[in-house]
Formats: sequence, structure tokens, C-alpha cells
Amino acid sequence: MPYIGNQPAEQFTSFATQTFSVSATTSYTLDHAVTNENEIALFINNVRQQPGSGKAYTASSTTLTLSEATASTDTMYCIFLGRALQTVTPATNSITTAMISDDAVTAAKATGFGKIAQVLSTTKTDTTSVSQSGSFADITGMSVSITPSATSSKILVICSANVATNTGYNLHLRLVRDSTAICIGDAAGSRSRVSMGIRPASTYDRIERSMNFLDSPSSTSAIAYKLQWRQVDDATAYLNRTHNDSDDEHRPRLASTITVMEVLA
Repeated sequence: MPYIGNQPAEQFTSFATQTFSVSATTSYTLDHAVTNENEIALFINNVRQQPGSGKAYTASSTTLTLSEATASTDTMYCIFLGRALQTVTPATNSITTAMISDDAVTAAKATGFGKIAQVLSTTKTDTTSVSQSGSFADITGMSVSITPSATSSKILVICSANVATNTGYNLHLRLVRDSTAICIGDAAGSRSRVSMGIRPASTYDRIERSMNFLDSPSSTSAIAYKLQWRQVDDATAYLNRTHNDSDDEHRPRLASTITVMEVLA
């Protein structure tokens, strides 16, 4: 943009300094190595000292030697004249991703998009079953509770269930928040409203059903997310095993999981 007078400064220079813990001695250690005493300006009680052999001080590498011992009541600091520190104000939009160090941006600065506040998960490795029923029942062990930190948070629910039932029979699954079914199909006559369903072609089949759902509970109270099932026909359904559970390598035992993540607004 236009300006009147001198061009505004975009960079500033300062020098590295060191303040000493003073005692009754003539020898001190410098923070930075120097070639000789002319590379530092030494001040004792705010009075600049004269460098050089036979004068106030000499310096080599990190060793500073005074011609006379200081008193414990003195104050002493030095300026490293060869160590200029330059601060530059970068031009707008001049910083690229390649110029940012890994892990340089903290979570507090990562604004404008959702951040994961907490992750909770449950894994069920044992088997269970359900017989024909007119109503849904909780799948034992397929539940996880979370307490959101803010009412504006969303909860991402991820679940995976390995299920099996008789050939040509229907098994329904649904996701529930506390006692409310969520992520289910629209109402349509007498049709069931479910989250997932299976109808296997063989009793040897085991079918994995998985789903993701971003929920908006608007609560800071503890919430239980769980998976329920219902065996619609006169049959038995199983979790984490095949329907025909012969003891051989073709009939695996499996694991099912449910995970919840709080996504901050």
C-alpha cells in the first residue's frame, strides 16, 4: 500500500546477550564461543569495559577472563557483537506449508475445523446369539459411553459387526443413543426402520456390517451408544461366528467393535 516518508521497517535486528551470575572471581563462561574479546561488549555495573590484554578483560572460545575480580554485589552482562538476531515481518500470504516445521502448529491454533476431543472404543471378541423376536434387543458388549465436553460437539460413531443367520432369513441391526434409535431408514408403511440388515445366501456365510454416523446429541451428560439386533424369522442369529460353527479353519471366530469420537465445533 502507498506510504509517505521512509519505507516502513519489515525487519529488525538485535544482538544476543548474556547476564552473568556474579561472584568474587575473574573467570566466567560465555554462552557462545568467540574468537577474541573484541567480539563481545562487556558491561559491569552498566559501565562498558575496555577489551584487550592488560586492560579490563580478554576472551577466547567460551572463556571470559577479567583483569580484576568482581564483587558479589556487582552486575555484569555482555553483548555478543557477532551474533545479530534478525526478526523479519513476512509479507502477507508469503508463508507456504514447506516453510512450517512439523508439529509447529498447536491444537490451540488449529481453528476453523473440527478437532477430536476424545475417542472411546469397545471391542467384543466372544460370541453371542439371538432368536426370533418381535422387538430389538441390545447386543451384549456392543455399547460404549461418552460424556461430551460441550453441547455444540458432534459424536462420530463407527461400528462394525460380524453376524450370521440361517440361509434366506432376515436379521436387522440398528444404532441406538441411550433409548433412541438413530441412523435408521424413513418410515414406509409396515416396513422395519433399521440401520443395517442381512439375508445370507448360505448357512456358512458370515457377513460384516459396518457404518459411520455423525450424531448431534446437544448434551454434556453421559451418553450410551449401542448396537441392537432382531432376528425377524424363526431362526437364530450369531455374532462373531458363522451359523454353521464347525471346528475347522473355514469357520473363523471374529471381533466386532463400536467406537465414538467427540468432534469439537
